[in-house]
Amino acid sequence: MLALADWSTVAVCAGLKLPQAAALLAAKSARGLSLESLVLELSGFLVCLRYHSYYNYPLSAYVEYPIIIAQDVILLSFVLHYNGKMKHALPYTVIFVVGWYVLGLQKWIVDLAMNLSTLVSAASKFAQLRCLWQTKDSAQVSTLTWSLATYTCAARIFTTLMTTKDLTVLVRLVVMMALNIWVTATILHYRKTAKKTD
Repeated sequence: MLALADWSTVAVCAGLKLPQAAALLAAKSARGLSLESLVLELSGFLVCLRYHSYYNYPLSAYVEYPIIIAQDVILLSFVLHYNGKMKHALPYTVIFVVGWYVLGLQKWIVDLAMNLSTLVSAASKFAQLRCLWQTKDSAQVSTLTWSLATYTCAARIFTTLMTTKDLTVLVRLVVMMALNIWVTATILHYRKTAKKTD
């Protein structure tokens, strides 16, 4: 059961952001998708990857993070492009690379960062919610991506309970799952509203 949860999470994450990227490319617009949310989410994933690797957790417990990070970088590039902000790509890259290095300098730094990453990742979800509430448009936001993200959190709650039992990781996963459900429900709400007005 543990291996199934591990590998199903990796399989889902391999295509997690593809529906969102496809929606952006089809619409040639990033309306309804929050740049702030993507940057915060990417920061949270980088911290989680650094934390898991720092403590030498089994690779199967976090192998999806590099996959999601690569997809988020591509998605971030699309959003920057469609928002006319490609000039911000270099500063973001420098900040992420320097942050990666700093996280590994001391144990207390990576521990603090992991605790704060829950707040950062929660802020990313609230940024996406705020964007949806402001635009009242979820046409370019992928319900499938957010639903799959909910599944990966649920699967990782199970695998973490079965392996490391790391409370910091568990709290983060539970919070992220609840917020992913909220974002998914909000996307569906605005889809339903848009259909009624058509």
